Order: sequence, then structure tokens, then C-alpha cells
Amino acid sequence: MTELSRTYVDECLDGNEGLRDAVARAGLPPAFEEAWRRHLLPRPWFVRAEEMTRFARDLEGLFDLLVSLPDRLFDGDRARYAAELGLSPRHAELLLQTGEGRPAKLGRADAYHDGTGYRLLEFNLGSEVGGMDMAVCNEALLGVGEFKAFAAEHGLHHVDTAARLAADLRERARPALAGGGAEPVVGLVEGNGAVAAYGRLMRAFQEALAAQGLDVRIGEVGELRARPDGKLTLDGAPLDLVLRNFGASQLLDDPAGPEVAQELFRAHEAGRTVLFTSLESGLYAHKNALALLSDPPVTGAFDTAERALVDRVLPWSRTLRPSAPAALLDECRERRERLILKPGAGYGGLDTYVGWECTDAEWREALTVAVGRGYLAQERVVPRPEPVHDPARGTADAWIAAVGVFLTSGGYAGAHARANRADGGAIVGMSSNPGTRMACVFSHP
Repeated sequence: MTELSRTYVDECLDGNEGLRDAVARAGLPPAFEEAWRRHLLPRPWFVRAEEMTRFARDLEGLFDLLVSLPDRLFDGDRARYAAELGLSPRHAELLLQTGEGRPAKLGRADAYHDGTGYRLLEFNLGSEVGGMDMAVCNEALLGVGEFKAFAAEHGLHHVDTAARLAADLRERARPALAGGGAEPVVGLVEGNGAVAAYGRLMRAFQEALAAQGLDVRIGEVGELRARPDGKLTLDGAPLDLVLRNFGASQLLDDPAGPEVAQELFRAHEAGRTVLFTSLESGLYAHKNALALLSDPPVTGAFDTAERALVDRVLPWSRTLRPSAPAALLDECRERRERLILKPGAGYGGLDTYVGWECTDAEWREALTVAVGRGYLAQERVVPRPEPVHDPARGTADAWIAAVGVFLTSGGYAGAHARANRADGGAIVGMSSNPGTRMACVFSHP
């Protein structure tokens, strides 16, 4: 753990009520309050600035490697690359429809700190990643006097992800600005029927972008309309940019989805309304892309520095499929306590098999499922536990956190953390573990 975590918790245990209750007392804006208040950890997460800077630099290098895979391994044939990932032809066609060959650098890398450094769990690329509004919590905490004093004493700082994203949105929307306006109108667009489930999170994100001066309208793909000049509208408002909050799988699962999305694609291709990000981000966010970076037969395509980067950041990762070598499947059976199985296009820890929480019989069954569905097998990363003070009980407990590191076109764009009690299960995810809590992240010297 960082020494600062211990210092913070010790002050809480010693009776510093200002720090103890800082998160509870922080004045959050209304939409963020509704979406996140009950899910917040009682303290922020702390990271060493120098260490985070190095890891973010490695992530930028890893992004470059990921998006180079079709050229390096498949002679530029992205359809062949998609088939290697295990994507269906229909899925691949949708991902490729609006692509330009290199997706925008926007995403969130989730990582554990194992006590020696950060190790990548997955690299979520595309505008549908969650948590880009979490710096709202940083700012609110700095409005609590006792925390502000602690931050000044220990040199705490943070990067506002929403501010970095807003700069990218302005730049990307510039060619499509209606009537030469100075500021874009942005549609934050979900798949059909999804606003009911995700509306609170979308409104918190809308609120964070509004604080950056952006006019953001919330809607669903099926609510978009095209004017005669090709520009899209939402509830009558012309949109300069659509900030995609849906994935390709949502369109494919909706009988009307791919058809309805064609107007969006046409508007993007005509330069009337920009789609950000394009669906092609999904080609590189797929977890099986990590296996291509990790697998020895492939690493011959990388030079010495690139191989060192992969080894430094990425745990052992392999794709399981019926054609996988028998030796690989034998290795996975034998290493149950060191492996986790993840669906290539999954999220939130759903449908994941944790080897060290399975019996041998359960693991054999899990491997059968994984092989049939093209799962990723990945080596376990044991996260470093850190203390968290529980204001209700007055005790300090060990917690673990997956740190989400954001990248935009300008590089490192801040971080947040999802945390569980160390004895609360292996999956740290809001969708799959009700004990998961969110935390903003502060860097310190």
C-alpha cells in the first residue's frame, strides 16, 4: 500500500472527524448525487504520481500495439483479424462499417497494483466506457475544509477526465458545427430501450460535461432523425456530434438496431454529424486481442522494446477455442488456482470463472464452456490490499481496488477506482458484485 493510505486511515482512527466523514459531507451536484452517492467508498484512493505516469505511458504504447495488430499479423485485413478474435461476420461487418483504420484514443484500462507495479486486466476502448465523470467527486472533496488541508499538506492532485474528453469532443465536432457555431451540440446516445436502465448514469455524465460548457442531449438510437441535408437531430435539436454510449452488441441484439443505426453512419460519413467514437474501437477492446499480444508465436512480430512493454504490463493471456493446442488446455487445467476465464466481449465481471474459487470439477466444466465460447484465460494478478476506514463501525478493513486509467488523445486523462473488501470476492465490478464501491483517485508525490 502507499504510506499515504495508512496516514489517512490512521487520522480517521485517531478521531479526525473531518477526514472520516469527508466523502459523506462532500457537496455533490444533483445528478451525480443520485447516481453515485450510495456507491461511494468512504475515502478516495491514492496513487503515486510517478508510478501512474509510467503506467499511463506504457498504456499508450500498448494502445499503439493493439491497433497495429491487423497490419502486423494479418496483412491489413481487419476482417481476418476480427475472425481470429472470434467475432461473427455480422458483428465484424458492423464494427468495420464506420472505421477509419485506427480508432480514436479513448478508453479506460483496468489494472491491479500487485505490490510491485500495475498489471493490466483489460483495456476498454471506446466512448461507452463508464466513470469519466468521477472527478466530480475529487472536486467535491476539495470543498471539505479538512480534506482540502490534507490535500495541501500531502501534495494531492488529480486530472479531470471530463475536461479532457470535452476538449476532444470540441475538436472532433469542429467540421460539423451547425451554422459556424462556436460550441457543438452533443447527443449522448444509448441503444434502444437502454436509457431506462442507464439514465441516472447518463444524467451524471451529462452534468459533468455541462460543467465543461457543453450542451449535451440524452437519447436513444431510434430517436435520431435525419434532416434533408443529412444532419441528425434529437428531439428537434441538430446534433454536431453523437457521443456513443452503446456497443455493437446492443445493435445486434435489437431487431431494429443495425437498420436504425444506418442514418447515424450515413451522417458521419457525410460529415454532417460526427460519430464519436466509431464502433471499430470494439475490434481492439475485445479481450482476445490481449492474447495476441501475449502469445509467443505472435510476439515475434514485436521488437525487443515492444516485447518488454507487453511483459511489463500484461499478465499471461491466451484464447481458448476448440482448435487450441492440447498442451494449452492441459496447462489451464493444472493451473486452476492461478487462472481466471473471461468472455472476450464481456463486461463488469459477468460470466467470468475464477479458478481459485472453483473446485476441480467446477473448473473442468468452466474450461469446457470457455473453449466452446472462445474465452480468454488470464493469469491471476493478486492485488495489493489497502486499509479503508469504516465510519459506521470505527474500524479499518483491508480492501482491494481495480484502478481505471483513462486515456484520451492527449494521453493520461485521470483515473478512478472500483473497490471491494479484500474478503469480498475476486470480481471487483459494479455489475457482478454488490459489495463494490467507487472512489475518486488522487495522485501524490
